[in-house]
Amino acid sequence: MTLQTQSSFKSMTMGTLYLVPTPIGNLEDITLRALRILKLVDLIAAEDTRNTQKLLNHFEIKTKQISFHEHNATTRTPELIQKLKMGQTIAQVSDAGMPSISDPGQDLVQQCLTHQIPVVSLPGANAGLTSLIASGLPAQPFMFYGFLKRKPREQRTELQHLQSITATLIFYEAPHRLKQTLKQLLQVLGDRDAALGRELTKRHEEYVRGTLSELVVWSEATNIRGEFVILVAGNSNQEPDQPVNPMAKLTLRAQVQALINHGAKPNEAIKQVAKLNQVVRQDVYNEYHQLT
Repeated sequence: MTLQTQSSFKSMTMGTLYLVPTPIGNLEDITLRALRILKLVDLIAAEDTRNTQKLLNHFEIKTKQISFHEHNATTRTPELIQKLKMGQTIAQVSDAGMPSISDPGQDLVQQCLTHQIPVVSLPGANAGLTSLIASGLPAQPFMFYGFLKRKPREQRTELQHLQSITATLIFYEAPHRLKQTLKQLLQVLGDRDAALGRELTKRHEEYVRGTLSELVVWSEATNIRGEFVILVAGNSNQEPDQPVNPMAKLTLRAQVQALINHGAKPNEAIKQVAKLNQVVRQDVYNEYHQLT
């Protein structure tokens, strides 16, 4: 990227892109500056116009909206850039929290920089940091990762790359995937201290603190609802933790089948079970296929 300074962007004919955080739950968390910008700009580019309209109605803001989300970003970005070039001011908002943090926005910012359009970022609510400082885990250093990939094999690969990180790890997860993700974290990272933040700043806000194995047990016994932040302690040994095997009470054959049921291919499942139990892979293969 070519070295640039914000002052070099200033132009009488260019508009400005404002990145405006929105509340992650409690509407009182929006800043006075954010409200002023939303009232003054020519256009609001919103991830979901219906959701943002509720916010605008609450604060009696009449600014026009246009949809801007991951499914239309490719075609919408050039349109927004053209409006900015013509001198319009635009506020970009996501459904909750900071734009670009697990939400649309990064590509639009990059295009603005390419076209020397001023970009102004406002501070505001963020679920990851809000939960971090209340988690009881070390608040610094930390590593924000966001959403893990959905396929179990790809998720395991991601987590293996994070095994030796000493910083507190921050993930986001949807309720219907939380249980499986906690099991993956336990299996790959080991039984570390961890915390869950749920429905942050809302009426039913909740924190669950314990070890990963305790959180797995909690998830098995709980009707899981709401969006979650998962926080996991870093590797205090600065060496990859030895994975624990939450299926240790099962036979080797049953362990392989359990992994297959969760999306792993047979050979991958056999390899993983052999590693977790510290046994020869051929022995697991033979038992699974009942060759012994």
